[in-house]
Amino acid sequence: MKQLRWGKGRRAGRAVTVLVALASLLALGGLGGCTGDDAGGGASPGAATSGTAAGGASASPGQDGTAGGPDLIQVAALKGPTTMGLVQLMSSSAGLYEFTVAGTADEITPGLVSGDIDIALIPANLASVLYNKTDGQVQVAAICVLGVLHVMTKGVEVESLADLADQTVWSTGKGTTPQYVFEYLLDQAGLSDQVTVEYVSQADEVAAKLTTEAKGIGVLPEPYATVVAGQDDAITEALDLTEVWDKVSPDSPLVTGVVVVRKGFVDDRPGDFAAFLAAFKSSTEFTNEHHALAGQLIAAQGITPNATVAADAIDGAHIVYIDGTDAKTAIAAYLDVLYAANPESVGGTVPDDAFYYAG
Repeated sequence: MKQLRWGKGRRAGRAVTVLVALASLLALGGLGGCTGDDAGGGASPGAATSGTAAGGASASPGQDGTAGGPDLIQVAALKGPTTMGLVQLMSSSAGLYEFTVAGTADEITPGLVSGDIDIALIPANLASVLYNKTDGQVQVAAICVLGVLHVMTKGVEVESLADLADQTVWSTGKGTTPQYVFEYLLDQAGLSDQVTVEYVSQADEVAAKLTTEAKGIGVLPEPYATVVAGQDDAITEALDLTEVWDKVSPDSPLVTGVVVVRKGFVDDRPGDFAAFLAAFKSSTEFTNEHHALAGQLIAAQGITPNATVAADAIDGAHIVYIDGTDAKTAIAAYLDVLYAANPESVGGTVPDDAFYYAG
């Protein structure tokens, strides 16, 4: 599994134009990330865009040998880290797919249930909820994003979770996956009763507190973390919670976003779905290996306010392609954590083996 990491301090020093960038970020709909319940800071409704991918391949016969070519495959993703690994495919597959980039997971769910959407990149816990609510008609095929949450500090020395003892931390996502992940990590470190977490409704409120207060600690998702660090040289990344999770659970990485497919679609067109997964894997590799070029494509899709923010946020968004047994192990362990915190966050029960696409 390839995971690219940032060291401390690489986020600082981009004060020029970043106030504008943060304002643009909010105008773009909050860049909800890939959790569906506000891990990314509350993307607003109405941010969805759709259209056939431009450029690249023309219409061609289906992978299953359908004469004259298949109907366009409907693919949906959330505006934020979820879509960052998809942009190269979006720009080079005209005539094969129609993409919808949505501001919230609620804009994608009805299409998956009705059959209007074939493939989607959504929060892992939402995939579990849909599997349970549709009697197994939605399957998960791969992980597309690990963790997106980062502890950002200003005027406070934090080198490990232990340094959060007796501190107040601003965060978003109360009652949703960001809360469950952060509090799970605090519990594993024996800090549950030693850290005061002050929850606010949106990630931009955490960002505002960090930029206006003389000192403080906040939990922010990408790309907010990149933007706010550029806004103020005194704000730096103290902890990448994906890396913290790795230390707590070295055999099972933190999971945020996954690729799901309607069972009816994959049953009817297995070759087309396999071809999509291969193309998406290549697109993810492109994003991770060519930050500057990928940043341009990400900005062009309206996912970030500009290409610089996009390129700088890629590593911290932990964009990956993980499938097979590794994906199953990681997703199951993550859903177990969420179930222990709140069974309803995964749809009332952890899915059985049929939840996982076997290829």
